[in-house]
Order: sequence, then C-alpha cells, then structure tokens
Amino acid sequence: MPRVTPILRKARKALQDSDLVKALQSEITHELSSTPSFQDDQSHSPGDFVVEWDSPQSQDVVLRRNCESGEEVAVSAVLGPVTYGKEGVFPRDVLMKVCLKKPGLSSMLQFDCGVFEGGNEGSQFDIHNAYYIQSPTCVSPSDYRGPLFSTLDPQLQDALKEYLVARGVGESLTNFLLHHLHKKEQGQYVNWLKKLESSVAKRKLAVKGRCINNKIP
Repeated sequence: MPRVTPILRKARKALQDSDLVKALQSEITHELSSTPSFQDDQSHSPGDFVVEWDSPQSQDVVLRRNCESGEEVAVSAVLGPVTYGKEGVFPRDVLMKVCLKKPGLSSMLQFDCGVFEGGNEGSQFDIHNAYYIQSPTCVSPSDYRGPLFSTLDPQLQDALKEYLVARGVGESLTNFLLHHLHKKEQGQYVNWLKKLESSVAKRKLAVKGRCINNKIP
C-alpha cells in the first residue's frame, strides 16, 4: 500500500483549501454582480418611526414612535425563514412585533405580525397574535394573554389592524422593513463570505509554506 507522507497530506490540504477559496471567490463575485433590485432602492423611509437599534452584527431592527397623545409605539422586526418557490423580489417575509403603551400605565398591547410583499411593488401585513400584557416586567408563561387571533370575529380582526394603521403601522413602515432587512442580510452574507475566504486563504498560504520548508534539506 502506498504510504501517505506528512508532506503529501499537507500538499493535499493546500489543494483542498485552494478549491474552497476559488468557490468562495466565485460566490462573492456572483453576489456582487447579480445585485437584487432592493439593493439599489434608497427611497424607503420608516414614516414617523425612528430607528432605535440597528447593529451591523444583529439580524433585527428596532424602531420607536411617540404619538402626540403620549402613546409609545415600539416595533421590532427580523426576517422570517426562507420560503422556497416563492415568487417576487423578496424571498422572505418579515416577522414584526408591535408593542403599544399608553402614558402612565404599566400594561401594554403586543401584536405579532407578518409583513409580506403585496401588489404594485408595495407591502402588506397581517396580525398573527394579539396580547394584553399586564406588566412587561412580570410575565408568566401561564398568564392568559388572549385567544387565538384567527378565532376572533372578522370585524374585530379588521378593527385591531386599523388600530395599528392609525398609529403609523402602515405601508411606509412595512416597505421600509422589507427593503432594509433584506438589504442588511445581503450585506451580512457577502461580508461573511469575505471573512471565510480570507481565513481559508491564510491557512492555504501557511500550509504551502510548511510544505516548502519541509522540502529544504
């Protein structure tokens, strides 16, 4: 049986690293050259909301709005899972959580929503759950927070959605979330590819250097 020497092992490792570097470079080139249409769109604003949290390393974004009545509206959003076979510009929906708190009260309302691509390049949102929370600092898993939203009377469902729209949770905000979160995820993915490519390239050079040194008598 042929004997695999340490030098041969290192040489094979260098070749494997080289193939991986080429694959990563090809993926980076593809991502940068086939920029989705939402990457070029800079026109979307969150309406009356102000971005409060948007770390380059995090997947979420947090926005806040203070109404003239003193009511505070906080929105947190993150991309949902990939939906394979979905048509349209955006491959993923947005999971949006809206919390509303009136001045002087410890209780708040929480709405779990889904934002998705609508017609005419716009967007829409649906409410999945509506909760009444007595105190955000003392929430127990056993607390009753409300019925299944889908079991509510359709007129009540519509009224609750209009309640959110009246507080600024409308198409300007949902358009912003769809564009911004997809653009953010795209940038994070390309950055991850570049870091991986750099790491593997450095390892390849290190292995190649050891192989050369081992050949020197």
